[in-house]
Amino acid sequence: MSHEFATSIAAELPEWLVAELDSHTEPLETHEDRMTLVNALAARNFREGNGGPFAAIVVDRTTNLVVSIGVNVVLSSGLSAGHAEFMALSLAQARVGSWDLGASAEQDLELVVNWRPCIMCYGSLIWSGVKHLVIPGDGPELEQLTGFDEGPVPGADGDWRGELEARGISVTTGILRDEAIAVYADYGRSNSIVYNARGTGSRI
Repeated sequence: MSHEFATSIAAELPEWLVAELDSHTEPLETHEDRMTLVNALAARNFREGNGGPFAAIVVDRTTNLVVSIGVNVVLSSGLSAGHAEFMALSLAQARVGSWDLGASAEQDLELVVNWRPCIMCYGSLIWSGVKHLVIPGDGPELEQLTGFDEGPVPGADGDWRGELEARGISVTTGILRDEAIAVYADYGRSNSIVYNARGTGSRI
């Protein structure tokens, strides 16, 4: 460890994704259209070595345009916080120039991600200001197939959905669930790093 204090951090989208951002400027009219993109990015991301099989997008529900795209960059950035949701939300905030993505009545933004957010990203979602969450599912399949520790289910008695809705965040689930699970199954069959903390990281 260096004797000098770190004074900044950096988390960047991988070059392969940056190179194709211009191809994602057309409206995505349906939740299925949006989740198709998210699942495809998640499937590619772990094969490229950036991190786990996770991707997220922020979409403007008024225009159906993608505001930002994120993938998991834990391995490429060396930051445990480099989850897909964190990247998508942060890049959306950078683009609109505000930490509150719901500050304006005209901003009707949703986060589309390929499973229920982990405990860290659940908090990021609440703090971000987005008004909607769209996911394929919320069951144990992600952890069972990948070996990741997503943390305890947030909310009183595990009512994570109710906690979001009480804060004005709608939840839509069941979007392309089988396709999302297929990505996790592929990851589980790979030789990828499972980067859980406390020495539990391994190759599965």
